[in-house]
Amino acid sequence: MNNQYIRREVFCCETCHELKSFWEKEISKQTYYRELEEDRQGRSALRKLREGWKRRLEERLRMLDCPEEKPQEANTVG
Repeated sequence: MNNQYIRREVFCCETCHELKSFWEKEISKQTYYRELEEDRQGRSALRKLREGWKRRLEERLRMLDCPEEKPQEANTVG
């Protein structure tokens, strides 16, 4: 099980400052993990594949809707 999902126990903090500090650290850890996951998903090839297929389907639908127009040359990148 990932460390981020382990239940955290808070045992008798002496002051409110310690309690606030503890939760600020926990929130910053969770923010860090979320940003890492978003970055990982952003670099994912799956998103690029989906965008490519979506673009192809949109071009196909446009072609089927207006068959009398000449098809435009697709600018493919990369």
